[in-house]
Amino acid sequence: MIVWTVANQKGGVGKTTTTISLAGILAERGQRVLLVDTDPHASLSYYFGIESEDLDLSVYDLFIQESSKEQILQSLCPTQYDNIDILPATMGLATLDRSLGNKGGMGLVLKKAMLTLQADYDYVLIDCPPVLGVLMVNALAAADRIVVPVQTEFLALKGLDRMIKTLEIMQGEQAEKFKYTIVPTMFDKRTKASILAFKKLQDLYANKVWPGVVPVDTNLRNASLAQKVPSDYAANSRGSIAYKSLLNYLIKQHGEKKEVTL
Repeated sequence: MIVWTVANQKGGVGKTTTTISLAGILAERGQRVLLVDTDPHASLSYYFGIESEDLDLSVYDLFIQESSKEQILQSLCPTQYDNIDILPATMGLATLDRSLGNKGGMGLVLKKAMLTLQADYDYVLIDCPPVLGVLMVNALAAADRIVVPVQTEFLALKGLDRMIKTLEIMQGEQAEKFKYTIVPTMFDKRTKASILAFKKLQDLYANKVWPGVVPVDTNLRNASLAQKVPSDYAANSRGSIAYKSLLNYLIKQHGEKKEVTL
C-alpha cells in the first residue's frame, strides 16, 4: 500500500482537486483507493455527496478512541466509484488541537490506522487542512510521499516556503527524510505572472518540482458540481491529461515498473 499526503499550509491551491483527480485515475486503472479527509471543512467528503455530520463514525473517532480494524472499516463510506472509498471528516476535527494537542503519541494515529488496512487498499490519499496542527502532523507522518500543490502565483510561493520549513522542522534529525513533490497548479500560459512563478519554482526547488503543470481548466470545477472525478467527467480535458501525467511521474518516483498510461 502506498500513502500520498496532499498538503500545503495555504488554502485554495488545489489540494482537494489534486486528491480527487489522482484517485479517479488510479481507480480507473483497477487500483483500490482509500481517500482520507482530515479537513474539518470536509470538502473532500462533500464532493462525493457525503453529509458527514449525519454519520455515526468518521476520521474523528480514530483520534478520540483506539480503534480496531473492524471499527475503522465501519467508519468508511463507499462512493459512486467501485474502487474508491472514503474516510470522511466532520467539524469535530476542528477541536482536536485544543483537546489533544498536548497529549503524547497523537502524531501517529493515522499511520497506525492505515497500517491495519494494508491488505485492503493499494493507495491511500490523504487530503489535509491548510493549518499546521495535529491533523497535518498525522497526515505527514503517515505519508510515503507528500504532494504539495502550489498555485503558480507569487503569494502562493510564500506559502510554499512555510510548508517546506515545516517539513524540515518535523523531520529534524530523522535518518529518513520526507519525500515530497511540488505540483504547480492553476497555470495560465496567457499570463506573465504564471510563467514567472513557474520559473521561480524551478529555480528555487529544482528536482523537487514536477516538470509539468496543471493548467487552469473549468472542467475541473464543473466536475465538482457534477460530483464526478475529473477523468470521468471530461477524460480528454487539459486538467485530466495533466493529472494523468502527474500520476505517471509519482509512480515512477516510487520505482514501480508498471506505468499508468495516458
